[in-house]
Amino acid sequence: MRLPTPALLAAATASLVVAGAAFAAPPATTGLGSPWPNAADVSTSPQYHVYRFERGGVRYVQVNDAAGNVRGAVGYVDGQVLDLPIGIDASRWTVVADSATPLSGVPVYQDNTISISISPRPDGTARLMVMGECKDPVECNKGSP
Repeated sequence: MRLPTPALLAAATASLVVAGAAFAAPPATTGLGSPWPNAADVSTSPQYHVYRFERGGVRYVQVNDAAGNVRGAVGYVDGQVLDLPIGIDASRWTVVADSATPLSGVPVYQDNTISISISPRPDGTARLMVMGECKDPVECNKGSP
């Protein structure tokens, strides 16, 4: 029986390493709905990750927990907030219509048009709140811890 040459063994090992690396690599994440999207984390809380995307005049904001689980996302266009069917808490959005109702929970995002907070629940779910047309930063976050 003839043993393989050192060069043949080296080539086979290199092929296995390259093939193994290809299978071990995490799937590419690019945008909305991804656990670790290719976007800046704009969260105001170290407990959460918030990613903002814009396309076609629509602003999208996604909230992830510290482990990267997508909790929920909203879209914002022409003064309208749309809760999107993305994330494990997608059905738990509350859209606050006016600043007379304070947001509760942990503030995680704010820009000149919307403010978002999240309230974790004992069962592992979370309530997500968003207020549109945020003109006054103090007013938008009143009542938040």
